[in-house]
Amino acid sequence: MSIWKRDLTLEALNKTSVGTMVEHLGIVYTYMDEESLEAQMPVDNRTQQPFGLLHGGASVVLAETLGSMAGFLTTSEGQCVVGTEINASHHRAVASGTVRGVCKPLHLGRSSQVWEIAIFDGRGKRCCTSRLTTATLG
Repeated sequence: MSIWKRDLTLEALNKTSVGTMVEHLGIVYTYMDEESLEAQMPVDNRTQQPFGLLHGGASVVLAETLGSMAGFLTTSEGQCVVGTEINASHHRAVASGTVRGVCKPLHLGRSSQVWEIAIFDGRGKRCCTSRLTTATLG
């Protein structure tokens, strides 16, 4: 059974990014099943720090983007979610290519949610683990 309460396609999700930081960083939603949401982000001049590696803040943007959208998808009409806390543990450096974020719920409560976002490099190695807590409003 799906956790999603809203029926949006990947195409529709990607349209929500137009004109936002999400679009600017090249984040694209790529996969959704009954309880996970995935997106990719390029490792390039928009997302690298001055030493040529993926910026930790860019990883956090990918994580919060995925967790916030996943949270929104689990709400009903008239509700929204806002992030209240995020953390990230960076495991390995990434210098080029694309990273993939996989977002899954750890807790889906009536007024709060907790999401785990695992970020993988192009070889499938985990480079970051993030956890986003959201509050459900409305």
